Amino acid sequence: MTDLTALSAPSGAREATRILVVEDDDHIAAALSYVIGREGLTCDRIGNGAEALAAIRRIRPDLVLLDIMLPDLSGYDIARAMRSDASLSAIKILMMTARGSAAERARAMAHGADGFVSKPFDLPGLRAELRRLLQPGL
Repeated sequence: MTDLTALSAPSGAREATRILVVEDDDHIAAALSYVIGREGLTCDRIGNGAEALAAIRRIRPDLVLLDIMLPDLSGYDIARAMRSDASLSAIKILMMTARGSAAERARAMAHGADGFVSKPFDLPGLRAELRRLLQPGL
């Protein structure tokens, strides 16, 4: 099992692995930020779909933890835009939703997600998915 803190300072790269949480529910975003920070990773937050792409371009995170149901622009639209933009296409996308059906998972993956988690979160499962997506060379 890979320790997430081992991913936070790869040699020759910027200081810490950076995750952008795109979530409109402030309580969920704060909880995710806390968990991510406790893992030794850098976390930024944005709560609006319309502002997400500009934030992704500005911050250049290693991974976007992306809610599907957002105000103004859905997570699906953001993922599709990221995958069609050569400067953003390599950024990992972990999509999340309260509607955790197999159909939602398949739809997220079809829109470009690299992984999928359901709310409410199973913390060990969330950590495992972050570990998997942040593995070098994945």
